[in-house]
Amino acid sequence: MAKFQRGLIAAGFGGQGIMVLGQLVAYTAISEGRHVTWIPSYGPEMRGGTANCGVVISDEEIASPVVAEADAAVIMNKPSLEKFIGTLKPGGTLIYNSDLLEYPDPRTDITVLPVPCHTTALELGSEKVANIVALGALVEATDLVSVDVCRETVKEKLGKRKPQFLSMNLEAYEKGREIARKILGR
Repeated sequence: MAKFQRGLIAAGFGGQGIMVLGQLVAYTAISEGRHVTWIPSYGPEMRGGTANCGVVISDEEIASPVVAEADAAVIMNKPSLEKFIGTLKPGGTLIYNSDLLEYPDPRTDITVLPVPCHTTALELGSEKVANIVALGALVEATDLVSVDVCRETVKEKLGKRKPQFLSMNLEAYEKGREIARKILGR
């Protein structure tokens, strides 16, 4: 049995940055010296269809890249909540986009964080950083990856691709962390 092994499911509509969120977690774990798998899955449409990815992080070699039972889930829309809520382990953490879905009767055996990802992103200047708000909340609420190493991964991966949005991405990351701390009472 691995000393440290975690599974993440991230899911939502295509175009919501789900794959980028999963990749940022995976790249961060690689930077921390862990073994990682990242598997994307797309619906038939690219934008507007469903998209999800699974990330497995471990101290040891990973036998299966499939996340059958997740320690954490980031859910950005209602169809994804319905599809993946059952894969979250008891004791796991659910971060969901409270702007686009309701979870009126949440499971009591998991930690549930309703995060207003889109509202927060729009306040920062672009709905395109909603995934980074969710990433910040995820990293703050779980032990998947280190807060500081993930911040550096955001700088490296997103700063190179679109440097003009780096400060907004970093602000979104910190805002997501702040929202999670408030919900968790930290």
